Amino acid sequence: MSAPLDKLLRDARIDLVLSRIEKDSAIINEVINYLDSDIRSVKFNSIIVLGEIGEKSSSAIPKLINRLNDSDWSICREAARSLGKIGKVAENAVPDLTKLLDNKEESIRKEAAIALGRIGTTTENSISRLCGALEDKNEDIRAAVAKACGEIGADAYSAIPALMKSLKDVSWAVRTAAAEAISKIGRGTIKTIPSLIEALEDDDWRVRFRVVNTLAEIGEESIPSLLRVLTHENPIVRKEALEALGEIKKADPQIIEDIAKLLFDKKEIVRGKAADALRSIGKESIPALIEAYDKSKFNMKIIIVSSIGGIGLEAKTAIPFLTNILKTPEQEIENISTFDDMIKRPVITFLKDPFSSKAKQRVEAARALGKIGLDSEEAVSALELALNDTKDRVRREAALSLGKLGSSSRSAVQSLIRTLHDKNRDVRWRASEALGLIGVKAEDVISNLNLLVHDKCDYVCESAINALDSLTEEEHKYY
Repeated sequence: MSAPLDKLLRDARIDLVLSRIEKDSAIINEVINYLDSDIRSVKFNSIIVLGEIGEKSSSAIPKLINRLNDSDWSICREAARSLGKIGKVAENAVPDLTKLLDNKEESIRKEAAIALGRIGTTTENSISRLCGALEDKNEDIRAAVAKACGEIGADAYSAIPALMKSLKDVSWAVRTAAAEAISKIGRGTIKTIPSLIEALEDDDWRVRFRVVNTLAEIGEESIPSLLRVLTHENPIVRKEALEALGEIKKADPQIIEDIAKLLFDKKEIVRGKAADALRSIGKESIPALIEAYDKSKFNMKIIIVSSIGGIGLEAKTAIPFLTNILKTPEQEIENISTFDDMIKRPVITFLKDPFSSKAKQRVEAARALGKIGLDSEEAVSALELALNDTKDRVRREAALSLGKLGSSSRSAVQSLIRTLHDKNRDVRWRASEALGLIGVKAEDVISNLNLLVHDKCDYVCESAINALDSLTEEEHKYY
């Protein structure tokens, strides 16, 4: 025989009560009646159950509102919490919940704020009181109030001035919640742009992250203010403004020009973020990136090339620029594995590029071509030539990119076969991988990959086997 409902409530067996309600919704009314119980645990757990079933307990709202005035503070708190869980249909509770924002018990004030946000229906008085609660002495309550304003949405428009003030709160959690609330309110957020711009100086990255997202959500209306602070004395502000502009992705010539100026900023973090923003804007930024390349220092050149590659297939107009970076006269000379050649080539390479700065640029150019060079004979030809580069890392990246281009790289198959015998294991690895991805099932491809199965490097062997598996459907024995 199953236990009586009141015993389950007294023993806090919420799970069993909810299980019974699932089988018989009429039990909801029994639970509602227990809200008047003289036994505290029965009353307390009845409130919890009604909150858990949400809108199904809408008929309990009047009694739950009465419990908001209970002399037991914990009963009052749970009633507020359950009314919030019931949601919008509990709008009649808004006036009483609003009064609780001044309750001396902190947990009650917090749950009242959360409930008002979940219900989402407001009155002029409730918004006014929520604004006042943004100055509560407890930071958790202030954060909950700010979040509630955001959940209410456009109807909380009059709270925007108070939320703007909260952007300077001593608590990062409150500042973050305030910025998020402003973005959610939506209507009239243009008026908050100056305060959001000011908040870009916040010491906490979490707040700045939320503010940047908010400005990006506002969209084009925030662009003029963001452009103005690109010359701000604080590099953090410049960086965050670039982040927002990158997210907005407005491909306007003036915006691109202003962002491009920061490719030469004195702070590396700003220069990098400017490149990121131009990459996000897309193909319209390519001329500005290319123009900045020649005027930039070594590290920035690599970042610019990487940004062009990050634009993807839409950056095809940059292929001639990238192939020009990748190509060198030395690549025209066949790399012969003789003793003299093994000594001569590294020496000449060192004399021409002692710090490998140009080689690093070629690596990035090869990598970028692998992202944008699909169906481009020019890109494939440059990458094929780079398989004979004097630097291992360039040959490796060229082979990797040829593989990424797949069947577009069919014309480079013979060069890749020769590269299977490269002295560098990473180059052999990427070359075998590329042949598997390109998918040419020629006899010389298969035979040379079979030779590589016995390579002294384990991962080169594995790559060769994988390539053979992808090129043939029948099983092979490797001798």
